[in-house]
Amino acid sequence: MTTEHAGATTADTPGGTATAAAATGTTALPTGDPGTPAPATGAPAAPSTTRSVGRHVPAAGTAAAAEIERARQAMLSDAKPRNRTRIGADALCEALIRQGVDVVFGYPGGVILPLYDVWEDHPAIRHVLVRHEQGAAHAADGYARVSGRVGVCLGTSGPGATNLVTGVATAQLDSIPMVAITGNVPGALIGKDAFQEIDITGITLPMTKHNFLVRKADDIPRVIAEAFHLARTGRPGPVHVDITKDALTSETRAGHPETIDLPGFKPTFEGHPRQLRIAAEAIDKAQRPVILAGHGILLSGATEELRTFAERTSIPVTHTLLGVGDMDERHPLSYGLMGMHGWKHVNRAIQSADLLIALGMRFDDRVTGNVSTYAPNARIIHVDIDPSEIGKNVAVDVPIVGDVGRVLRALTPLVAERSADDRAAYLGQLAEWRSESEGTSWHGSGAWRDGYLSADYVISRLGELTDHDANLSSDVGQHQMWLARYAGFRRPDSHLSSGGLGTMGYGLPAAMGAALGQPDKESWAIVGDGGLQMTSQEFMTVVADHIPVKVALLDNGKLGMIRQWQEIIYGGHYHSSHLPGPDWAKLAEAYGLACFRARTPEEVDDAIRAAQAVDGPALVWFSIAEAQNVLPMMPAGKGLSDLIETWGDAAEGR
Repeated sequence: MTTEHAGATTADTPGGTATAAAATGTTALPTGDPGTPAPATGAPAAPSTTRSVGRHVPAAGTAAAAEIERARQAMLSDAKPRNRTRIGADALCEALIRQGVDVVFGYPGGVILPLYDVWEDHPAIRHVLVRHEQGAAHAADGYARVSGRVGVCLGTSGPGATNLVTGVATAQLDSIPMVAITGNVPGALIGKDAFQEIDITGITLPMTKHNFLVRKADDIPRVIAEAFHLARTGRPGPVHVDITKDALTSETRAGHPETIDLPGFKPTFEGHPRQLRIAAEAIDKAQRPVILAGHGILLSGATEELRTFAERTSIPVTHTLLGVGDMDERHPLSYGLMGMHGWKHVNRAIQSADLLIALGMRFDDRVTGNVSTYAPNARIIHVDIDPSEIGKNVAVDVPIVGDVGRVLRALTPLVAERSADDRAAYLGQLAEWRSESEGTSWHGSGAWRDGYLSADYVISRLGELTDHDANLSSDVGQHQMWLARYAGFRRPDSHLSSGGLGTMGYGLPAAMGAALGQPDKESWAIVGDGGLQMTSQEFMTVVADHIPVKVALLDNGKLGMIRQWQEIIYGGHYHSSHLPGPDWAKLAEAYGLACFRARTPEEVDDAIRAAQAVDGPALVWFSIAEAQNVLPMMPAGKGLSDLIETWGDAAEGR
């Protein structure tokens, strides 16, 4: 066995011990039979058996090779004594505290352990141990949406980092302020394919606002300050910070910056005065205007500005999926959800409009459908803080770059005041369309199946029994659309949904983050049996950390939206949409989670109230009808005027 130490090597052999001179770096190694006597004096010398200790080390003897060896040793052990000096891990904790971070969702691993080693020295930050890193990213996302603060998630190198990627991408497409921190191998090993090394900065580059690779402890305070500034300023989004292990363990005296100056990052907040005047003139002339309110209203904190502008102009407000909650749905000007699974009356209003006022939304394809047939008679005013969104998907007539809240505050005094009486004919027609749309038995409820529990009924009762004041997060699929349409949102930032990426598994961990981000509100995850099977391991997280999340499981034994598409678009050719699941009551029991079940409409209220009475997390298992469809539905490639409204139209292919 050979043991290498700083400058010398000893080799224990069956025949004796050879000693290496530190000065020469060589070791005499025995050859042949260890018992063979040495040659007699004067006999021919045996071939030389000396060789370099590091003969297999690239560039052996150089400073670079020595640094690599130190890095390899550091991968195995770096525990610091409790009377240690300040290191990079301390600077990281200090920086997070300075940014107001009170909770981090994470999962430990080898290269990030130096941070965990000092965590107890910084008790202001609560660490929530998730059961999968994707859960950490979604929890940070949910925390950010309800609190308005930057969410933070944490993972180790390699698979720990790549497991965060889906959650980071979800945050990017939905403009959620998040800082994702990962550890990496020591700097000298980067590019060496060391254990659990992956180019995570290369992976996250296209799905973050910015990312950093930190190799020096002295850089940590500055980088963290910049990362938080970037994440929450302008159009919010995720920022990734990758920190090498030696940066976490190295001593540092670097202070924390008091100000941030990034010359290349200067978002435009104020709308251009000329564009504001042009927009005001277009609004004053419009006879059938419609406001398209997007997620930007919520991100800007501009719900009051939206209400004031709508009331001054008496213009109806429609909502994107992520814009749900930007106006109390009881308000007479709140008209409803637009798009592929939006209300028929909303899409009809958009198609008949002569002016669309798009506020903080990006004209996603699920909103517009076929752009060539979208709002054919309308001029478009588009307000967004991100100039790259304007004109990207839909050509607009009046572009305004700026923060939507500031733009509305500047625009509202410029427009003429119009009362509801001034728009009586227009608003009256919209009211008729709405009554017709909401009154049809095929608006998506599935209540036509007598004796079956319909999903929309569960959602509507959940809204009522939480006083429309809970934070409701959804997974992705049919229940996501039912939640947006039937819960009756009255408060901003209470509707959490993966809009842009459509991430299954989002609902439960997002609700977990929401429960910690706004602990004075109830937090419910409304999930399908498909998405819940992707992140159900977080049941253990909410139980272990006593996070009071309530889970409403809408179980139809199917991948519901896949089954619906296969039924309507693919002629009933079903494949891989049947989804057997566990006995959820037994699974909940295994995790120590309270579980209640409802199979009929009569059991719904009692099950919800029972879960609410639990001091901690709980699961409510709703067995809903298998063949419910979300209608109306805009088929892919079609426009808002091509909605499938009834089963008969679907069967006949209209």
